[in-house]
Amino acid sequence: MNVVAETAATTRPLQTAVGKTGQPGGDAAKHAVILLSGGLDSATTLAIARSQGFACHCLSLDYGQRHRAELSAAARVASSLGADSHRILQLDLAGFGGSALTDENIAVPTSGLAPGIPVTYVPARNTIMLSLALAWAEVLAASDIFVGVNAVDYSGYPDCRPEFIQAFEAMANLATKAAVEGLPLHIHAPLINLSKAAIIRQGSQLGVDYGLTVSCYQADERGRACGACESCRLRRAGFQAAGLADPTIYR
Repeated sequence: MNVVAETAATTRPLQTAVGKTGQPGGDAAKHAVILLSGGLDSATTLAIARSQGFACHCLSLDYGQRHRAELSAAARVASSLGADSHRILQLDLAGFGGSALTDENIAVPTSGLAPGIPVTYVPARNTIMLSLALAWAEVLAASDIFVGVNAVDYSGYPDCRPEFIQAFEAMANLATKAAVEGLPLHIHAPLINLSKAAIIRQGSQLGVDYGLTVSCYQADERGRACGACESCRLRRAGFQAAGLADPTIYR
């Protein structure tokens, strides 16, 4: 009970007004919740959802990450791509630590990949984020959640694999009032089998301004990238392979 009370107290919704906020049953549009980190992949995912006719409600998580500049990027992206609403929830995963992204005492790797799952993996992060998205989707009477996980050009995180997404969708359809009463939920992971170059090409065709996004694991407060972490290297290689200019600002 204490854990539940502490979690509720530290999860505070902050509303960022972006366009028209859809209400459950308010119009004929299909409503979807989009997990929006502020990075390249999630921005592309939002653009894809919009292109498919969804009214998009973006959810970002301020979880104590080292690269908090991505939250400002998420707000910029949501506004640029015409999201219907954008919320940032505060949840202190840094209180647990266990990741280079949430513990200042663990260095972000800036050289080649080490064997195994890297220290930038945040324990259960995607499970937590999808669970929060699921809760909001029920409130919105939305049957769709979009997440920008990728299992091709990625860091090997276990919660980015297709089998995880499939398992979470199955769980969601067992665990929610909406699904039990006949409104099944679908988890969309449109980037999961794409290379970084293919993601960038598709997003560019859909009008994503990648100069608004922040991917770096240790971006400074102005969003300037280190150019050396794995996320920076994957991003740079993706633009090179796509044959497009990289708008990333490096410090």
